[in-house]
Amino acid sequence: MGVKVYGLPISTCTATVLTCLHEKEVEFELLLVDLFVAEHKQPPFLSKNPFGQIPVLEDDDLTLFESRAISSYIAEKYKDNGTTDLLRQGDLKEAAIVKVWMEVEAHQYNPAIQPIIYQYFVAPIQGKTPDQTIIDDNLDKLGKLLDIYDEKLRSTKYLAGDYYTLADLHHLPYTHYFMTTPFATLIDSRPNVKAWWEDISSRPAFKKVSENMKYGEN
Repeated sequence: MGVKVYGLPISTCTATVLTCLHEKEVEFELLLVDLFVAEHKQPPFLSKNPFGQIPVLEDDDLTLFESRAISSYIAEKYKDNGTTDLLRQGDLKEAAIVKVWMEVEAHQYNPAIQPIIYQYFVAPIQGKTPDQTIIDDNLDKLGKLLDIYDEKLRSTKYLAGDYYTLADLHHLPYTHYFMTTPFATLIDSRPNVKAWWEDISSRPAFKKVSENMKYGEN
């Protein structure tokens, strides 16, 4: 049956999974889910993810949802594929640091950047007026967080060390959209963060995915 991904190219969470699959050179089939007709809330999709969210991954008889869990599964199952061990599984301490920064992305970075992207891109599509107060509050949070990142990246090339891992990969989709907004100076004004972003966003795996990450064009 092989690997199947149910999602949309413009979806940040789908993009996370697709980037990981490309990094690990795994062949897969992308099956589009039409959110605009609420396909993700219909029984066939809910049987795969009862929470009605994309993406979903099927790998033979295994069905997974939640993009971070999916990418971790891919990185572990296909650890010998590609050129990069995205979890640093050969070294307990290195693997632990990767997990720390994966947690930082999930619980610090994402809660700050996600509302900005929602208000700037998604709200207008839904016919809503972006809430500038929400944007401003989260820009403040993100700026303080990026100060910490800039200091961390002064001593290492990537977040978990001098090697690219899932800790970096998980930042890609939301930051990609963020860099197309007027707020991109938050990244560009911090030299170490800027260098890190230019490095990770130029990886071939993400470039394949980001070509289709254009709101209103998918």
